[in-house]
Amino acid sequence: MSAIVATNSFAPVLIVAGPTASGKSALALDMADAFDGVVINADSMQVYEELRVLSARPDDAETARAPHRLYGVLSGREACSAGKWRDMAMAEIAECHAKGKLPIITGGTGMYLNALTNGIAPIPDVPARIRDIVSAELAELGHAAFFAKLTQDDPETAATLDGTNTQRLIRAVEVFAHTGRGLASWHTEPVITPPENMKFKKLCYMPPRDILYDRCNRRFDLMIEQGALDEVAGLIALDLPPSAPVMKAVGVRELAAHLAGEIDLETAKEKSQRETRRYAKRQLTWFRHQMTDKEIIDAQYSESLAAKMRHDINQFLLTTPK
Repeated sequence: MSAIVATNSFAPVLIVAGPTASGKSALALDMADAFDGVVINADSMQVYEELRVLSARPDDAETARAPHRLYGVLSGREACSAGKWRDMAMAEIAECHAKGKLPIITGGTGMYLNALTNGIAPIPDVPARIRDIVSAELAELGHAAFFAKLTQDDPETAATLDGTNTQRLIRAVEVFAHTGRGLASWHTEPVITPPENMKFKKLCYMPPRDILYDRCNRRFDLMIEQGALDEVAGLIALDLPPSAPVMKAVGVRELAAHLAGEIDLETAKEKSQRETRRYAKRQLTWFRHQMTDKEIIDAQYSESLAAKMRHDINQFLLTTPK
C-alpha cells in the first residue's frame, strides 16, 4: 500500500476499538500490515511497563510485524490520565503523518478514545508528589471523612461523585489540591479538540457475547501459564499504594490474595475471569452508547471480514484531497 499523505485538510487516523479479549489487536495488526500503519496503544493498563502479561500486551512476534507505540512506556508508579495519554498519542500521530504512515489507535479505554476524538478539558497534569500526599490522606482519614473534606472544599464536584469510588475521589482531590479549582469548574472550560484536518475512521469490534466471554476465560488461563503470578509478585514488591492505577488491573487483586495465602489459585482464577467478563460487559455498553460515528463489527474475524475492512479503509483514505 502506498504511503499515507496527510495534508492541511486531511490527516487520517484509524481507530480499532472494542472490549477486552475481542480480537481487536489482531485486526489492528492486519490493517497495519495492509496500510503501512503504526499501532498506537489506547489501553490504560498496557501503558504500564510492569503489566506485560495481565494487560495482554503484544508479544515479540506481533511487534516485529509492525511498529507499536505507547506500550509499556510508563512506570507503575505513575498515573496516566486521559489528558496525558492524549498528549502522547497526538505526538505519535504527528510522527506517523510526517513519515507517511497510517496511525492506528487500538484499545478499549473509552475515556482515552473520547479525549482523542471529542476533546478534553484543559486540566493540568498533577505531579506525582501531590498524588502520593492525597493517597496517604485517604488512607489516614478513610473514605467517609475524605469525601466529607472534598464536599467542604469543592461541593460542586463532590455532588457529581460516588463517595465510594476511590479512583475518582483521589482524582477530584488531587486536581483541587494542585490547581485550587475543582474538576467541575475545569469542565466548564472549552475543551481541547482535535485539529480540524484530523479525520477518524472508527471500527468497533464487538463479537457475540458468548464468544467474547469464552475468550475472556481462555485468555486468563493463558496468562497464568505465561507468568501472571510472577508479574503480580513483582508488583507487590514495588510496595505501591492500593490506589495506584496499575494495582487495579483485572487479576492483580485476586492473584495477590492467592500469593498471600488467602485463597487458592483456582478461586483466584475464577474471580479474575468473572471480573474480566464484567469489565468486557461494561466496555460493550460504553461502545454501543458512547462512541459515535462507528462501524460495528459483530462477526467472527475471518479473511473475508479482513478483506471488507481493507476495502472500507481504502475508501476512507481515498477521500484525501488531491
